[in-house]
Amino acid sequence: MSSIPEPVMRAEDEEEILDPARPIIDPHHHLWDDDRPRYLLDELLADTRSGHNVRATVFVDCRSMYRRDGPEALRSVGEVEFANGVAAMCASGNYGDIRACAGIVSYADLRGGEEAEAVLDALDRAGGGRFRGIRQMATHDEQVRVHPSPHLYLDPRFRKGFARLQRRGYSFDAWLYHPQLPELIDLMEAFPEAKLVLNHIGGRIGIGTYSSRQEEVRAAWSNDVKALARYPNMHVKLGGLGMSLCGFGFEKQETPVSSAVLADAWRPYFETCIEAFGPERCMFESNFPADKPSCSYRAAWNAFKCIAAGASEEEKAALFSGTAARFYNLSLG
Repeated sequence: MSSIPEPVMRAEDEEEILDPARPIIDPHHHLWDDDRPRYLLDELLADTRSGHNVRATVFVDCRSMYRRDGPEALRSVGEVEFANGVAAMCASGNYGDIRACAGIVSYADLRGGEEAEAVLDALDRAGGGRFRGIRQMATHDEQVRVHPSPHLYLDPRFRKGFARLQRRGYSFDAWLYHPQLPELIDLMEAFPEAKLVLNHIGGRIGIGTYSSRQEEVRAAWSNDVKALARYPNMHVKLGGLGMSLCGFGFEKQETPVSSAVLADAWRPYFETCIEAFGPERCMFESNFPADKPSCSYRAAWNAFKCIAAGASEEEKAALFSGTAARFYNLSLG
């Protein structure tokens, strides 16, 4: 049996785990080994074994392990092969009960027309039954990141490919910044029955000139989130606020912040989403390791549990595992 690394205990890891038996599906994490700090199965296991009852996870595209050679359109197939290999390792039981990468979300350029169909076929084959859909990022803002194709979700070529994706029954993870949310609303207006999940509550920016206009930002973001919630197949991931673009600054603290501090900061945004979408269309996500500079995995899930403390048992079951299981067609085992 393979050895499982023991989690490294830091200051914030000393706090007691809340509701430790609650089953969790983490519907959004990455794995990589490149110019970013290494985060592979060992690191993921160290985090998921830090106290919470994480039963399964969903791997989401991060341009990791793309093929170096071959047609450009098919290079993302390497990422699915890699994630499926990690999933197979965990399915052996040698790493405990967790089923990491039980669902896999990768990348295909939906603007590719018929070529995109061939890519989807290849991704599905590589996934060994675990491929669930794609994420095609549209994040574009002069103060954060300039996407090479502004207004991607409005592009007619993208929409033709998006229609193909939906006809085949795959899901779509939407990642964009909050000023772009009207473009996603426009996409949903054109495809009201589409199966989408909004990543990281919609990419609220809190840096640059946005930092001094947070009341304005929150009002606009809230209105757009409520507009998206009108579409019954639209879901939202509650997480991602540990990224530096959100402007909370936790990654700059000399000592790690507690889950209580995280919960106080994140609560208004998560509660707005839960009120708009209902727990049955919301899912807590770690977004690790992207959120890791701000907090530990242990503290993040404690913060989520603090925020959900007043929810009913049925609502908690949806937020921590049920919504993710239904959206990505997963089982807790």
